[in-house]
Amino acid sequence: MKLPVIQGVIRRRILVNFRVDADVMRRNIPGRFSPKLLDGYAVAGICLIRLEQIRPVAAPSAFGVASENAAHRVAVEWVTKEDRQEGVFIPRRDTNSPLVLMAGGRLFPGEHHKATFDVKDDGEAIDFSMRSIDGDVEVRVKGKSADALPETSRFANVAEASSFFEKGYLGYSATRKGDRLEGLELHTTAWRVDPLDVTQVYSSYFTDEARFPRGSVAFDCALIMRNIPHQWRTAPELYALEIARAV
Repeated sequence: MKLPVIQGVIRRRILVNFRVDADVMRRNIPGRFSPKLLDGYAVAGICLIRLEQIRPVAAPSAFGVASENAAHRVAVEWVTKEDRQEGVFIPRRDTNSPLVLMAGGRLFPGEHHKATFDVKDDGEAIDFSMRSIDGDVEVRVKGKSADALPETSRFANVAEASSFFEKGYLGYSATRKGDRLEGLELHTTAWRVDPLDVTQVYSSYFTDEARFPRGSVAFDCALIMRNIPHQWRTAPELYALEIARAV
C-alpha cells in the first residue's frame, strides 16, 4: 500500500538538461515511450532536488523530513486508450535519506539507491556533487544565478523552457524487477524557474558511451527552482512487455 499524497517544500531544485540524439534516446527508454522532442532532439537530464518538511498530507510540518535526491530523467510521450500523454521516464533515483531509501517503492513510488551528497549553496552560487554508494553514478554541477539561458540552448527563452518542463509533472520510474513502472505526480502551488549559468557539469550516466555514443549528447541549459510548496501524488502503475530495469 502506498501513501496517496505526500507534501513538503522544494527548498532547491536544479534541472540540468541535455540534448540527445533522438534515435539513441529511443534505445534507452521503454518501448511504450517516445522521446518528447525539442528542435528534433530528445531532452534528458538530471533533477537535483532538496526536499524539506516531507510528510503525509495530514501530518504537521514538525514531523517532516529532509533529503537530497537526484533523478536521471527523460522527457517522454506515450499513447493510452483515451489520449496521448507526456511526462518523464526516470531510469535512476538516488538519495541520502535512509527513510526515502527504505520507503521508496513501498510507501511511495520510486525505488532509490543510496548516495552521498556534498552541496554548497549560498542562494546565488551552487557547488553540487553526488556519488552513489554502488559506484555506478556520479554527478557534479557548478553554477550561479543568471538572467538568461545560454545562447547555445535550443529553447528560445526561459518561458519556453519553463512551459516544457512544467508539463513533465508525471514521472514513471524504472524498478529493479523490471516488470512495471511506478508513477508519481508533482503538484506545485506555484511554478517558477530561473536560469542557472553552469560552469561545470558532469554525469557519469550521460557520459557512458555504451548508452550514449560519443557526440550523441550535448549540454543545453540548467534551471533552478527555490522554496516551492508542493505535493507528490501516486499515479497508476504502467505495465508493458518492454520495460527498462532500474540501474
